[in-house]
Amino acid sequence: MSGGFEPAAYDRLMTSIEMIPDVVDRVRRGHESGLLRERASRISQLRQMRRMLLDEEDRWLEVLRTDLGKPTTEAYVADIAFVVNEIDHALANLDKWVKSRRVKMPLPLRPGTARVQPESLGTVCIIAPWNYPVQLLFGPLVPALAAGNSAVLKPSEVVPAVDELVEELVPRYLDERLVAVVNGGVAETSALLEERFDHILFTGNGSVARIVMAAAAKHLTPVTLELGGKSPAIVTSDADLTVAAKRIAWGKFLNAGQTCVAPDYVLVEGDVEDEFVDALTDAITAFYGDDPEQSEHYARIVDERHHDRLVGLLDAGGYDATVAGGTGNRHSNYLAPTVLRGVKPEAPVMQEEIFGPILPIVSVGDIDEAIRFVNDRDKPLALYAFTSNERTQEKIIAHTSSGAVTVNHAVIHPAVPELPFGGVGASGFGAYHGKTGFDLFSHDKGVVVKPTRPDPSVMYPPYANWKQRLTRRFA
Repeated sequence: MSGGFEPAAYDRLMTSIEMIPDVVDRVRRGHESGLLRERASRISQLRQMRRMLLDEEDRWLEVLRTDLGKPTTEAYVADIAFVVNEIDHALANLDKWVKSRRVKMPLPLRPGTARVQPESLGTVCIIAPWNYPVQLLFGPLVPALAAGNSAVLKPSEVVPAVDELVEELVPRYLDERLVAVVNGGVAETSALLEERFDHILFTGNGSVARIVMAAAAKHLTPVTLELGGKSPAIVTSDADLTVAAKRIAWGKFLNAGQTCVAPDYVLVEGDVEDEFVDALTDAITAFYGDDPEQSEHYARIVDERHHDRLVGLLDAGGYDATVAGGTGNRHSNYLAPTVLRGVKPEAPVMQEEIFGPILPIVSVGDIDEAIRFVNDRDKPLALYAFTSNERTQEKIIAHTSSGAVTVNHAVIHPAVPELPFGGVGASGFGAYHGKTGFDLFSHDKGVVVKPTRPDPSVMYPPYANWKQRLTRRFA
């Protein structure tokens, strides 16, 4: 379970602040020397990353269990297989992605050709969170390498066992001249952000995102922010309530609710609320048994600080009843899958992203009220609509704004490589995965090639009257 890594051991992992400029300089020089200019070199590094994940699978699963109490299946699917699938997708499509694209040359500029040539940005920085520490560290590295960039990886200090393995395996499998790891906390991250990068991708919360943006602004560095927010699930009266309950419970309590796209709360039409809540509690029992604390299929809260925060939300009230869970064990960072009913919109649990296994249920009169409820708040990273009516589905999609929408399921959309993954408004900006990620870490360079003949004098001074007439006619 979480908490099995000795804090003193992590101190040995921390990158010396004095060494950080040298680390960044090393991978920048690796990029500038052209080590990833050729497609074959990019493929080699992607294949090496794939080997690192699969050859060392048991060790990755072990450290994910140590830091987060992750069940083996969840850890494999969400952290390891997820990245492997992204790698396989990139390998299968890289030939197409790197090709230049011919564009039409305007008639007055002919003869000649024009094309768009993707080129790497340079050296990028990837700052990952702790909840999916393998997926969200190496997932962005896939398109970064595919596009030909070198990278500095900054794992979260909250998962030290994972960090130790990252520190060991990255230089063993990947070229140290192209990929480097900086470990540490606030001081080390701040020092890292003092360096100049060509792009920064940060996954985390809004308060830290503002610090990242402020640091990036000093170098005019573009930033992609993958944040979060309160992703709603809307359940209509015509939904398949049993399926909706199972899929919402699975999406919510995966990784003990510590998922940025987890359903944060449920808006359910009042005439089916009782039936939905009963199906939800039945699903929790079916998944985790009568005592989820004893289940090997249920994760833990990452540390005591986050456990205390979640308990504080429960203690703050603002709801009528706890219909499931509500109990915990601070020593083992366990918090039961919890369902709250009769939740008031002004309740503390509705004011911030929960990021834990607490699911508020809010009753609404109809679909229009649900849409207004969503639109009165910050735009979420994801929205889930459970309904069997196609017109209702399209109404929700058309009249709400979110990073993504999934109909009749939860949390699965990030696993579609060709879908852009990212937020909007307070839930972030910029997107990656698949071709979108390749484009994010590339610069589309415009290239025009003209022959030296013919070389008409009409474009050169002096601009005689006949030249002016021709220019006005054809320009």
